[in-house]
Amino acid sequence: MKDINECRERLRGIFNITVTPFAADGAIDFAALRENIERVIGLGYDGILIGGTYGEFPVMSLAERRELFYQVMDCVQDRIPVMLCSASSDPRDARELTILAGDLGGLPMVTAPYVSEITDAQILSYFKEMAPLSKTGILVYNAPGIGITLSPALLEQLADVTGVVGIKQGDLNPTAIDQIANRLRGRLRLFCASDLAFLGPMMAGFDGISTTNSGALPELVLATFRAVEKGDAGTARDLHQLWYDYRALARQHGQPQLVKAAMALRGFNGGRVRAPLLDISAEAQTALTSVMHKLASDARTGVTLAE
Repeated sequence: MKDINECRERLRGIFNITVTPFAADGAIDFAALRENIERVIGLGYDGILIGGTYGEFPVMSLAERRELFYQVMDCVQDRIPVMLCSASSDPRDARELTILAGDLGGLPMVTAPYVSEITDAQILSYFKEMAPLSKTGILVYNAPGIGITLSPALLEQLADVTGVVGIKQGDLNPTAIDQIANRLRGRLRLFCASDLAFLGPMMAGFDGISTTNSGALPELVLATFRAVEKGDAGTARDLHQLWYDYRALARQHGQPQLVKAAMALRGFNGGRVRAPLLDISAEAQTALTSVMHKLASDARTGVTLAE
């Protein structure tokens, strides 16, 4: 993407949150990463998100994150839009990665600085500093998981910041979703940050979703999203219900741990997680294997398992 206008035009639909495959020695397996990217592009995903929270960016060095950006953009070659997470607890790193992401033709995804007792005014000032750094603009990631939840009122102020092209909304409280959809729809792109409960935000008028579990269930999550997109709420509901047991395990054991384990059952190379995350337990693996076999037994899911 060459500029903000092109970014706004292309920023919609279903984006796969691509896990970062770590090898047993801890190195990033770029060959596996490319395979996983090609899979979702081939299936018709609208975009991908690289190096986000479920891409385990907090445990990567700045040099690794730079290399990740270069490798991914070389692989994609602008076939689909790419969100590149440039968030950091250190604003100096966030500035560098935001500039790089925009220069490479991606869309930088920026969180609020995760420091204690930061005020709304300071958060607003931070985004005003970050937004002009990228020629493609920035995506504001409202990520409660880092300990800071941006209120609808603050998001409305951020929507007026030049260079902010979208919001990835991680606070799925129905009241917040209703306020954001009705106040900000059409002013900038609205993305639901979770595939575990995306039907509500999409029906409220959001422009798209980002999805981690599509790493393991790419066909099923895509079919569910396309049904919503077509206004077929009944089909979307029924398809979403098919993988409830999987979602329950994801909530219990965490992402990306469960996603990578499920990818392995399908013959996809999601690699390992990095400490402090741990691979799922033997007990969780047994439960996951049962759930995946159940999904594979239903032709509607599109799920097949490795032999």
